[in-house]
Amino acid sequence: MGLAMGSSAVGLRTFLTDAWSWLNYKPVMSGSDGRPHRALALTVQATWLPDEAVRRLAAYKLLAAYDNNQAGELASLAGNDAAGERREFGDASAFVDTTLAHLLGKSQQIIVPGAEHAKDEDATSEAIAAAAVQQRLREWAEAELLPLRMQAAERKAVLLGDGLYLLAWDPDKQRVRLKTYDPGFYFPVLEDDADPGDYPRRVHLAWEIPEDPKRGLKQRLRRITYELGPIRSADEGAVGISSSEVRAAPVPQAGDSYDDALGRLQRTYPWAPDRPSATTCYLTDAEWVISDLRHGQELDDLPLDKARFRTRADGVVLDRLDLRLDFIPLVHVSNTIADGEHFGQSTLAKVMQALDELAETDTDSARASSTTGAPIICLAGARPEVDRVSGRPKPLTIEPGTVFALGDGGRMDVLDTSHQLAELRARVEEIRDRAAVNARLPAVSLGTVDPSDVPSGYALQLSLGPLDSLVDAMRLARAHKYALLLKMVQRIHQAGRADGWPQSAVLPARLVFGPHTPTDRSAILEEVVKGVTAEVLALETGIRMLQDAGYPIDDAREEVVRITERRRSGETASAKKLVSSTPPAP
Repeated sequence: MGLAMGSSAVGLRTFLTDAWSWLNYKPVMSGSDGRPHRALALTVQATWLPDEAVRRLAAYKLLAAYDNNQAGELASLAGNDAAGERREFGDASAFVDTTLAHLLGKSQQIIVPGAEHAKDEDATSEAIAAAAVQQRLREWAEAELLPLRMQAAERKAVLLGDGLYLLAWDPDKQRVRLKTYDPGFYFPVLEDDADPGDYPRRVHLAWEIPEDPKRGLKQRLRRITYELGPIRSADEGAVGISSSEVRAAPVPQAGDSYDDALGRLQRTYPWAPDRPSATTCYLTDAEWVISDLRHGQELDDLPLDKARFRTRADGVVLDRLDLRLDFIPLVHVSNTIADGEHFGQSTLAKVMQALDELAETDTDSARASSTTGAPIICLAGARPEVDRVSGRPKPLTIEPGTVFALGDGGRMDVLDTSHQLAELRARVEEIRDRAAVNARLPAVSLGTVDPSDVPSGYALQLSLGPLDSLVDAMRLARAHKYALLLKMVQRIHQAGRADGWPQSAVLPARLVFGPHTPTDRSAILEEVVKGVTAEVLALETGIRMLQDAGYPIDDAREEVVRITERRRSGETASAKKLVSSTPPAP
């Protein structure tokens, strides 16, 4: 969504407010035709690209340049010749990596509510089932390298504002595979009046494939489409059968049925045995030669008669392949809480101008340091050596041990720029602190403060307040997305009839992030010991506090059992010793 104001008739620039308007101050984001400069990416000038995606992809490209210290290079390609001397020392990347580290915490754990009671003496069947699902999800996460995939996807989300996961069933490995995609390949088809939080019913993953002259391949466009639609009949598309005949007497596929009352085909999915569904997800994977596309043919309406459909390993053509799922197996992760926009906002959004100012100040500081280290020297009354061939004075060389012969009244002056250099370095620190404040990354979290300079732990905790609110908001924006991902993992395993996965309603699962700030483990241990000893804290509560502090306790309930048994054995041994030491009665 966006708001445009202005009047081109009187030569005024258009005032545009959208999810990427914080980049409007960059000349490369607004060319003479209103589109971003070609230097951002040739793809943004492609005719197949939807108009609403142009600014988003340009913003991604610009943010990636800042992350890779290439903002100056990008500005040079856009026509700013002076930007080639720009100094970039990784401040943008440091902000992104610091935010990512605090977001993810030291660990991530899959939790299924109720699983903690599975080892109770009176454990219910629900608790045992929850523990089994929790164990299977954790084994799947380990096999699919979930923490590693999260690092890749979440860094994209923190930097660009969006991340993307794709789930697919692998019949050979008999498990769900997890992939991450660049959000620049993500093109959802959003309805005009749809809520930003609603799940789209049609999604494209698309990118251009470069020309390969050696193999004789032209430049192509690949589009993978996931679309929700009504269940097809078994004879739909068959030779000799018209569409009217199909509608009159639809033939259900294996496992489907026809509802005479509703007049539709329906299917009972394993995760909803009591609720038949008339919806399924179709997969289409095809390529188009770029030169075959006419101007005006956008991504969502490419001509199917010019498409080359790809085939699966088993020879199945990927043309509206029925995945036998009632959802699209894609999870879009937004970096920020949706506020009228489907896409999120980068962590660098509010500090982009501060990063530009910081780079310019670093550039000025580098120039000043060169004149401070090798100052400009003026000599008056010097007698330079004369070149015997040309008869001209030789250039003077300044180096340690050099002696100049000066005539009467001669003098030497040195241009001292050390004061300007000191001011520039102080300015650098001032801008960096300002950027950290606006990004809600305290200096202590960036590692620029000596811990000994912090007066007390309470003062440290107060300084981390903005970081706490930042991390809480980012985790809140992701909580339901990871719950959805784990729900999809269970359902796809059910659809693939994987061993050990129950054919029933899936259980809710969530991903719990570890603590994002350092903890005083010794202080927490002392607090737990005092609380449990004084019986103001339950032993189970104390164990969970130690878990949250980072102590290597895998299962809180098992730890409680071990401690209780140790106490009982100690009490029994003490009782036996007391009995053996007591003299017999006369």
